[in-house]
Amino acid sequence: MCEQDTSDPPTAASSPASPKASSLSFPPLHETTTVERGSFCTARCTCGWSGHARRSRDLARTDAATHATAHPATRTAKS
Repeated sequence: MCEQDTSDPPTAASSPASPKASSLSFPPLHETTTVERGSFCTARCTCGWSGHARRSRDLARTDAATHATAHPATRTAKS
C-alpha cells in the first residue's frame, strides 16, 4: 500500500558532539518509496528523484525498482 505524502524526504542531522562524523564523507543514501496523491501514486527517493505520477501502484513500484538498479548503493523501503 502507498504512503500518504505528509512531509519532505528525511534529512540527516549533524551532531556537534561527534567530530568524527563531520570529517567523514559518505555518498547520499538512496531509499525509494511510493507516495499517494489522490488517485495517483509516485515513486520517490531520498536523493530528490521522483518518478512519473501513475494510476497503477505496481508501475510506481517498478519505477522505484528501476531507479534502485541504476544506483549500486541503493536500498528500497517497503511500501
